[in-house]
Amino acid sequence: MFLDSDLLMSALRALTPILLAALGGAICERAGVFNIGLEGMMLLGCFTAVATSWFTGSPWLGVLSAALAAAAYSLVLAVGAVTLKGDAVVLGIAMNLLAVGLTSFLLRTVFGVQGTFSDPALNGLPLIGGLSPLAYLSWVAVGVAALLLSRHVWGLRLRGVGESPDAAATLGVSPAKYQYGAVLSSGVLCGLAGAQLALGNVTLFTENMTAGRGWIAVVAVLLGRALPVGVLLAALLFGLAEAVGFRLQGVGLPQQATDAAPYVVTLGALFLSTARRRRRTPSSSGAVS
Repeated sequence: MFLDSDLLMSALRALTPILLAALGGAICERAGVFNIGLEGMMLLGCFTAVATSWFTGSPWLGVLSAALAAAAYSLVLAVGAVTLKGDAVVLGIAMNLLAVGLTSFLLRTVFGVQGTFSDPALNGLPLIGGLSPLAYLSWVAVGVAALLLSRHVWGLRLRGVGESPDAAATLGVSPAKYQYGAVLSSGVLCGLAGAQLALGNVTLFTENMTAGRGWIAVVAVLLGRALPVGVLLAALLFGLAEAVGFRLQGVGLPQQATDAAPYVVTLGALFLSTARRRRRTPSSSGAVS
């Protein structure tokens, strides 16, 4: 009943924004910057994509503007955490909260509506085989990221910066340069994630429409250990959970229960991951003093 092509397509559509944002978070993690501002960058990307697409009539300009806007917004984290040495976690939370208020304000100011903006004139992304081009791009991005981080000199230096910035600096590598690059790349990917959510999965903007997907992307980074393929598998798990939630809603379960499905899976995955790591960690009680 549940395992069919419709469920698979729904899971792949739900996967794409989480995967794009999680890849951005993974790149930051490998550079030594813990980015939990993915939610805010995604949300800003959603609004920018819809606004640009509506004013210009081009969804592709919407995608481009979303990537640029989220990248510009990511500079808050880059400047605060890399240049000013602030707490990346505090900055990320502040960015998420600011994005919610900012996009709600812009929704009222630009479109004169509250809650949701939807218009027949708003152009969404074209579909190829039931999926937007950004879905296929996200799969390509996994392979490119895996190749860069494991084989390319840029990726190897990025990992070196994340593991030991002082050692990297003694070899002539600028930690700040690579960390800025990682954070900006994360912003671009989060902007694409927001564009996919607002113009690929649906064709509208509603307040706080990311609905925790950025936080799920952060969990995907942790579960995947910041490895592109691991992040893909974790994001696929959450995409499938979201798709199953929609299917359960269609057979009569309350919306509140089905909306909680991805977050229940998130908590369960974190619990299992933590338990596995504890089993693999030698107990300190047996250490010889």
